[in-house]
Amino acid sequence: MMTTRDRWRVCKTVCLMFLLAVVTLTVFQRGSFSSVGQFQTTERHRRMEGLTEEEPQRKGFFSTPGRFWRQEQQRMEPVTEEPLVTLDNGAKTWDIKTANCSANLNFTSADWFGGLEANFKQFLLYRHCRYFPMRINHPEKCSGDVHLLMVIKSIISQHDRREVIRQTWGKEQVINGKRIKTLFLLGTSSVESERANHQKLLEYEDYIYGDILQWDFMDSFFNLTLKETHFLKWFSTYCGNVRYIFKGDDDVFVSVQNIMEYLEDSSDVKNLFAGDVLFKARPIRRKENKYYIPHALYNKTYYPPYAGGGGFLMDGPLARKLYLASETLELYPIDDVFLGMCLEVLQVTPIKHNAFKTFGLVKNKSSKLNKEPCFFRGMIVVHKLLPQDLLAMWRLVNSDLVCAQKLDFL
Repeated sequence: MMTTRDRWRVCKTVCLMFLLAVVTLTVFQRGSFSSVGQFQTTERHRRMEGLTEEEPQRKGFFSTPGRFWRQEQQRMEPVTEEPLVTLDNGAKTWDIKTANCSANLNFTSADWFGGLEANFKQFLLYRHCRYFPMRINHPEKCSGDVHLLMVIKSIISQHDRREVIRQTWGKEQVINGKRIKTLFLLGTSSVESERANHQKLLEYEDYIYGDILQWDFMDSFFNLTLKETHFLKWFSTYCGNVRYIFKGDDDVFVSVQNIMEYLEDSSDVKNLFAGDVLFKARPIRRKENKYYIPHALYNKTYYPPYAGGGGFLMDGPLARKLYLASETLELYPIDDVFLGMCLEVLQVTPIKHNAFKTFGLVKNKSSKLNKEPCFFRGMIVVHKLLPQDLLAMWRLVNSDLVCAQKLDFL
């Protein structure tokens, strides 16, 4: 039989063992939590490093040591990668809020790179910079059912061209119950000394008209491709109910009535893409030409079929597919050729239509036919008109003009 003293010793032993067990369990748990926390911190650090080193190279966020894409330098926080937008499950708003993109120096030591002109070197260094924040946005343009969205590429300084378009073929209207909306696509000013003033004027212009989309990249010739990819992403984000798109330059004459007639006749055409299509166009190798392309950028004999960028028509579902296709390709410095490459990915052949004249009515620029209003009346698009010429031609075409016959192009 245990004495009181023995029972006290057993009790002390049990309590001590319990205390040791509690201490051991606590130490183990703290060690486990510490390991998990350390792992999470390491993983978070690794992901952040991946964003700052790898993601900008692939996805295209933006920083400007070379002052090529946009003239202002800035330090921005990295953003996380978003999944590829699909036709069924895409972003509902413009989700690029910041940009962080440094030069891709991986190929700068190659011999072929050293032989390129400065503008192509800059293009290649920042070609991975695909998307930029928006400065001016109007998602309400695609609210409800929109039959035709007129989209015009422009730059800040060409206010006079936008104004004439608003007065003529770009005027928003309803034709036979079908709504037509208009938007202008812009980047930021390329003139550093006037950038702030240009931006204020543009914002006031948009306050009056509410028809401008602007992104935070510098307007330049090579950046026209950025304007293409940004619009396709914007359209895929906001415009689920738009049936057709006309996309063109701000120096073209357009007959909206002829567009509507053509679309009505083409209502059963799937993946509609129509314009002044070039088949088997060769890359231009003459350095003095505006459209010169070195072999290092494109070494094939022919371009895929593409429509002249002055003006073309496409249906809304195809535009959303083109956005997906554009994500699979590297950017190309000629925007209409790049769109042809996207069509090739989708195995869609653009339709050549004689009512699209993106190189003038006739090749001889001095010909009087280029100023004949009866020819303009039968066209869908005629390229290269100054604002005063566009306004004068619009008034003639829409006057009591008597023509022998309407050209059978539609």
